[in-house]
Amino acid sequence: MAEAKSLSGTSVALPAADADRAYFLDIDGTLLEIAETPSGVRVDGTLVDMIRRLHECTGGAVALISGRCVADIDALFPGLRLPIAGQHGLERRDAAGGIHSHAPEGVDWPWLKALVKGTFEDGQGLIIEDKGLTLAVHFRLNPGQEDRVRESLRRIVADAGAAVSLQPGKCVMEVKPAGRDKGTALAEFMSEPPFRGRRPVFVGDDVTDEYGFRVVNDLGGDSVKVGEGETIARWRIDDVRAVRAWLTQILEGDPDCRGGRRGSMT
Repeated sequence: MAEAKSLSGTSVALPAADADRAYFLDIDGTLLEIAETPSGVRVDGTLVDMIRRLHECTGGAVALISGRCVADIDALFPGLRLPIAGQHGLERRDAAGGIHSHAPEGVDWPWLKALVKGTFEDGQGLIIEDKGLTLAVHFRLNPGQEDRVRESLRRIVADAGAAVSLQPGKCVMEVKPAGRDKGTALAEFMSEPPFRGRRPVFVGDDVTDEYGFRVVNDLGGDSVKVGEGETIARWRIDDVRAVRAWLTQILEGDPDCRGGRRGSMT
């Protein structure tokens, strides 16, 4: 049985599959090892099949929640059309396939993105990732640029006003419209079928996932932090390998997951 640590340090069994649970999964650092660059990740067929089977046997109550855009996630998981929250909740595809997008308001977004890109046009090992509704500056290839990136973006966001926020992450700082995050996306999913009425399980590794943990905790669900770092999650699991082992146990231990789908995905 896969185990995690409770916040008290006690070993506890991770949540098993049952008809009352809905699964929300972060991608980078949770399902996949973090790569040097955003485009450097590779999704193996075993993982794609694992997520497909979990989606089927829970009647569709599985969603991916990521900082990546929806189109990028679809490309990573070919053949699947999962419910997805992308760009930290700024875009979302619900279980029925409907797309919900929250464009920036109260700010000249093209001008702001051009300002950020111009600030770091000298390169210095930085990667500027324009996701459409957010703009990320990655410094994983040159950690020595972290202070420069943080301070420059803090000034830009402060000058832009309350409509814009700065989201830190692992070796990345992201400029995004304020008011949306992984928690708001998770709450929206939980108000819709097939998630509504179930007990949410959310697994993530980064500070961006803390918003989701808070919502899950408020709903009496299971929040699971992957790796080290301060967290409000109720449990902690070691790494990506342990997450996959836990998902494998769910699929092998639940008769519905072994034998077919549970419920309806409509």
